Amino acid sequence: MNNGKQYAHQPVMLEEVLEMWFTRDDGFYVDGTFGRGGHSRALLSLLSPAGRLTGVDRDPQAVATGEQLEAEDSRFRIHAGRFDCLPELVSEAGRPIDGLLLDLGVSSPQLDDATRGFSFLRDGPLDMRMDPGSGESVADWLARAEEKDIADVLYRFGEERKSRRIARAIVARRQEAPLRTTRQLADLIESVLGKGDPGKHPATRSFQALRIHINRELEALEATLAQTLETLAIGGRLAVISFHSLEDRLVKLFIRDQSGMAPRGRGGLPLGEETPQRLRPLGKARRAAEEEVRHNPRARSAVLRVAERVA
Repeated sequence: MNNGKQYAHQPVMLEEVLEMWFTRDDGFYVDGTFGRGGHSRALLSLLSPAGRLTGVDRDPQAVATGEQLEAEDSRFRIHAGRFDCLPELVSEAGRPIDGLLLDLGVSSPQLDDATRGFSFLRDGPLDMRMDPGSGESVADWLARAEEKDIADVLYRFGEERKSRRIARAIVARRQEAPLRTTRQLADLIESVLGKGDPGKHPATRSFQALRIHINRELEALEATLAQTLETLAIGGRLAVISFHSLEDRLVKLFIRDQSGMAPRGRGGLPLGEETPQRLRPLGKARRAAEEEVRHNPRARSAVLRVAERVA
């Protein structure tokens, strides 16, 4: 847990992304998590006049930033929506994708804005929607969900071992009054779990789980990974920055399964049939350098994986 200090938005692992992701200056690229445009602006500085970049985001504030960039640079366009829209983008561009970037999770501006409800460090409405104008807020979901469903979400998406106790406390509390703010939920979880480990708020895993659930983040990630097999150009690259084990595991297994290698058991024997190779992993997973973590603590848990589409 940090001390509440706000960090300026910094694109995570920018140099590593550009080094491994960028292949041609006249290519068609997609920044599937545009945010405030840090990665996109850096890429545009490398593109020739023939290059094209589409940014995707469902956060209205990010879309507004993208519209400003679109007005400044004719090579860029912003697409409002989830990033599992690759076939639509390819159809509009009339060409396959030479590079897709996914910088997963919640951005620094979202975390730092108390009105969005993503962080337990600042009291605000218990919302957590990437698009506040669409879908159900966390507060509304917690007000109606079954105790078992709440426990399942906390365990599955947050790997919270005491999910049942927390779910039971949430249901008991809402009989008195609904949970409407981030502070109310964080305090309730702390009352169930205690202070927890130094440097990590006991509500961390539960807030992560509820955010992933309400935004259907893993569902969108799985759909997008599958879409890359039909939308990436031969030689095109997929780059994914993950911030927790659930996301990274999905990406790692997807790249492994599409690299033509079946999982191995004891003695190195394959556990299943090998599939045709569609992706080639480019090196091992990479992490942010120590210097970057010192300047941007939120890069501490970032993991970058890159793969290239093969014939």
